[in-house]
This record gives sequence, structure tokens and C-alpha cells, in this order.
Amino acid sequence: MSSKQEKIMSFDPNGVGLKNGHFIGLPFEEADAEVVLLSVPWDVTVSSGEGTATGPANILKASSQLDLFDPNIVNAWKMGLFMRPSDPYWISKNEELRPLAKKYIENLEEGLDPAASPQMTRMRDEINQACEKLREWVYLETRQLMDAGKLVGLVGGEHSVPLGFLQALAERYPNFGILQIDAHMDLREAYEGLTYSHASIFFNALRLPQVSRLVQVGIRDYCEEEWRLAKQSGVRVQVFTEQNIGELKFQGNAFSEVCQSVVRSLPEHVYISFDIDGLDPSLCPNTGTPVPGGLQYGEAMFLINMLQQSGKTIIGFDLCETGGLGNDWDGNVGARVLYKLANAMGHSNGKI
Repeated sequence: MSSKQEKIMSFDPNGVGLKNGHFIGLPFEEADAEVVLLSVPWDVTVSSGEGTATGPANILKASSQLDLFDPNIVNAWKMGLFMRPSDPYWISKNEELRPLAKKYIENLEEGLDPAASPQMTRMRDEINQACEKLREWVYLETRQLMDAGKLVGLVGGEHSVPLGFLQALAERYPNFGILQIDAHMDLREAYEGLTYSHASIFFNALRLPQVSRLVQVGIRDYCEEEWRLAKQSGVRVQVFTEQNIGELKFQGNAFSEVCQSVVRSLPEHVYISFDIDGLDPSLCPNTGTPVPGGLQYGEAMFLINMLQQSGKTIIGFDLCETGGLGNDWDGNVGARVLYKLANAMGHSNGKI
């Protein structure tokens, strides 16, 4: 078996993108990689468009079209990236449960009350139990990878999936912040009766005392209850809405000033949670819940670059809600965002 150095020496980063089943056609296996990307093929709780369960597979397929050169982090690919394909068990479980959840949500939208319907109560409980098992699996897998010395990025799937990873990180870091790029606050408690709803991920994350700061960027679709929770959290939750950012830009302020404020708001250790619907919908037309407005691709990359160059340490990340197989453009954009996130994390940890 070739050593990592031999693989680097024999690989042509300027050549044709290899379709070898690896992220961007890279030559590395998991054992060689500094960064391991864990695919989580799950969109059971989505309340709008479905299909993001195959987002990880779509990103992996599209990644062969990427060029490897990153002008901000030269030779970043040499640190070693490896993306685990989606686990067949969770693919099957998602396919089994998504129709059940869809029917349950449709019943809610028709005004039916689970408390008055034993059938709906059973449906809700079955969904919650499966989501709890997924959370536990993500927790165990990410903990095992970190125990092996790997840096970890999570690839969804809907935005509920990172909770287990955040819990594993909370065992290692007594104080860390989350940079959330998103159209939505995701601060609802058990949205639609689902404990681990995609719309509840940061309500659940804030239950971890180790999460000292949540900084949300690009927010433009939220309910009054979420806004009130953010306000009542004081400095722990800081929100840079689409409206805030737009008004500053319209008044002649540079976007770099917004990014400086975001980065200053974060503690020394930072987790990035990137819901691709934080971008303009033209970049992610088949995401689960697209919203007009959003960051341009260059703006999002500029923000990540500023964080990476700040001297703060990126301890993990997730990329969620990329449109699934059959949506090549979504996969292309998702793969580019994923590569940038992985490079920034590796660089901030001294791996390149």
C-alpha cells in the first residue's frame, strides 16, 4: 500500500478530475486523511421540499468537476480529505420514514391535532425515536473520528443532523461558538412536535452550556417566537439578518465591516454550521426551503476566509440542505462550499 507521501507525489492536481469515488478525485483513504467528511443522508423532518437526503451523494458526484487550487491556502489538498459515502442503513431508514413524516406533517397542515389522534401520536413518536437513533449514531461516529485524531466535517441532509456532533464537541471544548450561515434561525422548540426537527437544531444546540455564542448570518425568514428567544438570550445569540446586512451596504458600508463584526463576536474555538439556503437561491435552487435574498457565493467565501485568517480555530463544521441527486448545479455549488470549509478548518488547525 502506498504511503500518503507517495500518493501526493504520484497525484497530478492539474490533471483531469478523476471519478474514483473520492471527493474531488483525491487519492486519499480515510486513514491518510487529516479531514474526514461524514455523510448523513437524512431529510425525514423537512417541512417543505424533500430530496436533500441525497445531497451528500450529489456533492460527491459533482466534486470531480472542481479544480484543487485554493489561492488562499496553497496546496491545501495535500493535507488529505476523505468523504465517507452515505451509509446504506440510513439511506434505507430515511426512505422508510420520510413518507410517514410527510403524511404526519400534511395532517398537521390540515389542522389535525396529534393529541386527539392516537395514529398521529404513534407516527410522531416513531419519527422522534428514529431521529434520536440518528443523533446517537452521529455522536458516536464523530467522537470516534476525533478520538482517532481526525478533523471532522458533516455533510447533510437536513439541518437537524449536526446535533450529535455538537454534543461530541462539547465533551472536548468547554467553551465554543457557532457561526451559522442560514436563511432561518432554526430556534423553534420541537417544531411540529418533532424533537429533532430541522427547524429546532439551534434551540437544541443552545441547551449545551458549552455553546457560549451563536452568531447567525443571512437570516431572513423567522417567526416572532424565535426572534424573542434570540433577544432574551442577550449576547449569547447575535443575529446579522439579511435586512441588517443590506441596510449597512445600502448606506455605503463595506461588507468587510460586517464580516469583521461577525468574526469579533465569536470566541477562540468556532464551529461553522452552513445551511446552503443561506446563499442566494440561484445558487441552491433545490434546497429544502429556499428564501429570496441571501449571501452571494463570494460573500460567503470572504466571510470564511476572514474567520480562517483571524487566528481562531475552526473545530468542526457541517454543510446541510444541498439539493439531491439529479440537481447538478446544487451539487457543484455544494462541493465548492464543502472544499472551502474543509480547507479553512485544516489551515486553522495547522494541518497545512
